[in-house]
Formats: sequence, C-alpha cells, structure tokens
Amino acid sequence: MAHPIMFDDADPILGRVRALALAFPDAAEKISHGHPAFYTTKVFAYYGGSVKVDGVYRQHEHSVVVLVDPAEREALLDDARSYVPAYLGPSGWIGVDLGDDTDWAEIGELLDASYRRTAGRRRVAALDARAARTT
Repeated sequence: MAHPIMFDDADPILGRVRALALAFPDAAEKISHGHPAFYTTKVFAYYGGSVKVDGVYRQHEHSVVVLVDPAEREALLDDARSYVPAYLGPSGWIGVDLGDDTDWAEIGELLDASYRRTAGRRRVAALDARAARTT
C-alpha cells in the first residue's frame, strides 16, 4: 500500500528547500513515505517529518530533516525549532521547523552538512571544486 502524499507541491517553503537541495551536485528528488526526499545515492534531506507523542504522530509539515554531525545535532536540540523525527531520529537525524522567520542561509548550511555526510567523496569534491571557482 502506497503512503499518502503529505505535502502540497505549491508550498512556497517547499519551493525554497527544493531550490537549495537540488543545487547540490547530482542531487535529485523523489517521494519517500509521502514526503519529498532529496538524494544522490543516499537521501540527505526530507521535507516534513513527525514525532510520536502519546502514541500519536504529530506532523511537522513545514520542516527539513537532515543528518548532521553529532556536535551540531546536540546544539540544534537546544533550539525550540528542532525536533527528533520519528524513525530517523535514533540514527542521528534532526528536524528543523521552517516558517516566515527562517534563516535560509542556515538551512543551506544544514543541507550542505547533510549532503557532505551522505553524498560520497566524488560528489563532495565536485561541490568543493564548484565553491572554489565561485570565490
């Protein structure tokens, strides 16, 4: 049984996340468990997540879920916008709620960190080479 679609493709916040995520070398998008997932060979970000509270899943529809290094994850856990997502949280993933006051540069940095942890050496080298050309 397929998962229901849990996002609006016209969502402007998703549009911002999509633009940032798809700018990475070889990045693509697919639907995974009803949410947009951004990946190369492995997923580096999801749009939308949930937490289980008293046996019920509470949706974080406008959020990005990323895999960052453990120290950064610990720092983010002190931020009220952050949450430990169901299923992925035990593996080190963290969710960050997005809204009108979102610092998009920070979200870009989180996506970059997650991409670097999942994309492999060749793609990270391509990302670094591209950054070196633009500086």
